[in-house]
Amino acid sequence: MSLPALFAPLRAPVMAAPMFIVSTPALVIAQCRAGIVGSMPALNARTDVQLDAWLGDIRAALGAHDAPFAINQIAHRSNDRLARDTELIVQHRVPIVIISLSADRDIVDAVHGYGGLVFNDVISDRHARKAIDNGCDGLIAVAAGAGGHTGNVSPFALVEEIRSWWDGPLALSGAIATGRSVLAALAAGADLAYIGTPFIATLEANAVDEYKAMVTAARSADIVTTDDFSGVPANFLAGSIARAGLDPRALRRDPGQATNVSPSGDSHKTWRDIWGCGHGVGAVTDIVPAAQRVAGLISEYQAARVAFGLR
Repeated sequence: MSLPALFAPLRAPVMAAPMFIVSTPALVIAQCRAGIVGSMPALNARTDVQLDAWLGDIRAALGAHDAPFAINQIAHRSNDRLARDTELIVQHRVPIVIISLSADRDIVDAVHGYGGLVFNDVISDRHARKAIDNGCDGLIAVAAGAGGHTGNVSPFALVEEIRSWWDGPLALSGAIATGRSVLAALAAGADLAYIGTPFIATLEANAVDEYKAMVTAARSADIVTTDDFSGVPANFLAGSIARAGLDPRALRRDPGQATNVSPSGDSHKTWRDIWGCGHGVGAVTDIVPAAQRVAGLISEYQAARVAFGLR
C-alpha cells in the first residue's frame, strides 16, 4: 500500500529502531537528515525534563525536507513515566509514536488528537489484531532475529499472516542490516524495514567503545536469546553476558521475578551492561557516522532494485 504523506521525504523505506540507551537525539537527527525515520525511546532521557529538552532540540534541528522522527513509549506498568512522557509527546507534536508491548488506547487517542501516527510493535498475529482494534495506524512486525526484545516467528510467516487481513502501513524487524535485506522486506509484503543493530556502530550512538567494537566483530552465532534479564525474550551479545561475569549458556530466570521492561532503575543497569544486538550483526564491520551508514543502506537498496529490474 501507499504510505501516508508523512513518509514522502524518505530516501529509502527504512525506519530506525529505537534502542534502549543507545539511541540519542544526535543519532535521531542524523538519521532523519540522511533520509530515514529516526527514533529513540522516551525513557532514554533520564528525566521528563530532559525529554522535554531533547524533543525541542530534535524539532529545532529538523526541517520540512527531512524525514519524520519517532518516539517509543513502553506501555507497561513498570514505566512510571508513561503518562507524563505522553503529555510531552503531545506538547511537541511528535510525528510518529511507537508503542511497545501493548496498544494503549489513551496514547493512541492523545497522538491522534494532534494528527500524529501510532505504530505498535507486535510479535504475533493476535497481538497485531489487538493493536489495530485499539486504533493504531501501523504495525511493526518484530520477527525472529530482531535485536533487543524480539519475536520468535519467521518474518515470512508473520508478515504473511498480518497481510492476510491488514493492508495498512507495516514495518518488518528482524536481522535487516543491508539494502538487499530492505528490498527483501518489501518483497515479503512490508512497507518499511525496521533497522537497529547497524546504528549501534555509529559515532552518534550512546554505546561504549567496547560495545561498538563487539558489534563489528560479532556474527549471528554470537547472539543469545533469553528472558533472563527482563522477563521478555531478548537478543544479546554473548560476549557482553560473559563480560558481566555470567555464563551465556546457563541463564535461568527466577519464576517469581517480576517482568521489568522499562530501561530505568535496575533494568537500566541491565541494558547498560548486557548489550542488545540482532542476528544481522555479521553485516556490520565498521564504525561510521550515522549519515554514512544510511547512505550505504540507500546505495545497496538502489543497487538491489536495479539488479532485479526495478526502477
